[in-house]
Amino acid sequence: MWPRLVVNKILRKRMGSNNFVADFPSNTEASLLEISNLGQPSLSVDTIFNHHKNTHNYKVFVSTWNVGGIAPSEDLDMAAWLDTTQISDIYVLGFQEIVQLKASNVLGSENSKISMKWNSLIRQALNKKIECCRGDDKDLQRNIDPLEKRKNLLPPVKDERAIESSNILQDFRCIISKQMVGILISVWVRSNLRPYIRHPSVSCVGCGIMGCLGNKGSVSVRFRLHETSFCFLCSHLASGGREGDEKYRNSDVAEILSRTSFPRGASLDLPRKILDHDHVILLGDLNYRISLPEETTRLLVDRKEWEALLENDQLRMELMNGQAFEGWHEGIIKFAPTYKYYPNSNVYFGCKEGKKSEKWRAPAWCDRIIWYGEGLKQHLYARGEENLSDHRPVKAIFSAEVEVLQTLKGLQQFFLSERFDQNIRNKLDEPSCDKFLCERRLSFKI
Repeated sequence: MWPRLVVNKILRKRMGSNNFVADFPSNTEASLLEISNLGQPSLSVDTIFNHHKNTHNYKVFVSTWNVGGIAPSEDLDMAAWLDTTQISDIYVLGFQEIVQLKASNVLGSENSKISMKWNSLIRQALNKKIECCRGDDKDLQRNIDPLEKRKNLLPPVKDERAIESSNILQDFRCIISKQMVGILISVWVRSNLRPYIRHPSVSCVGCGIMGCLGNKGSVSVRFRLHETSFCFLCSHLASGGREGDEKYRNSDVAEILSRTSFPRGASLDLPRKILDHDHVILLGDLNYRISLPEETTRLLVDRKEWEALLENDQLRMELMNGQAFEGWHEGIIKFAPTYKYYPNSNVYFGCKEGKKSEKWRAPAWCDRIIWYGEGLKQHLYARGEENLSDHRPVKAIFSAEVEVLQTLKGLQQFFLSERFDQNIRNKLDEPSCDKFLCERRLSFKI
């Protein structure tokens, strides 16, 4: 018991409960988060809070990839992996094993160079995608605030916590990037949505060695978009293909749901636990296998009889039983198992003559994306064909219902109008301007 307490203390110190990397916000963005009461009748407190909510749909792209401890090359093109028919509003990319899970990486200081490299590739791919689609997507151009376009042309802010910047037009910005040993989650949003993202936070849970080290576990992120809360869990659960190993994975899930905790915020109105959020998505190498003999599994894979395999898929059975995953949902799987391949090939492990696996490694759908609650609709569930590692990436596209305060749009339009500028000049001309601003200032968060 004593060694576990010591390890927990060390791990908490290393991971940090609230530390994460993000693009540094500009001063202009920050100014949108604090609004002064200028004494206009149309902007009285009663008017501001006498609002109603509309529901908007936002497109969310989610993907997971176990990269097997292989660092990406400089010329790795992620555009194909992120390619969809239309551009999404939010991109959530989860990785497992971005570093090898050896003792020096699990117990030593965290190496952020690899995560910075992945984030740099994501930035290039997303903004390259925007440039390719800009001429065809006129709606996108209309939706981007002119103020945001001007800010994107400014030089990046130099800050040691900021993600490595580039000279590419910043149409997508990283709001959260967090690493725990080999697990990395990176969340990107359209730049015109950035002012409406509030309360970003992270929570890390280690479930590996001694039940607390970060070689297995979960990195969870949460934020609020307008009036709707999102929570994304990037997980790497217990491995093992023997009968009964799924119980360890179920135990990891229970630990993650129990131990993950977020701050309540100053007004104590923010969700604290994972399942309290409006939209929850779990992605990662969940490691659930197919409960069939290896020979039978390989035969059905060769015949592409996915449904026969899925009837014996451990995660599907858990979802149907409703114990470890009560209330969770998964889309229809119509793609081949994502594990285990020989790296840089399209051949499943153990299928090459003269090569015998040291461990039981039958094909399986280890890499999954599932969701909890209402208000999410899945439009795509597929795998990618990038063969960097022994896993194939999996991606999904959702439409998410988001509640938007009707008054906020009007407020922003007012602050960008000539009327706002005129009010500022009038107040600055008053002798008691300083006293007015000090005594009557009203601040709140959008």
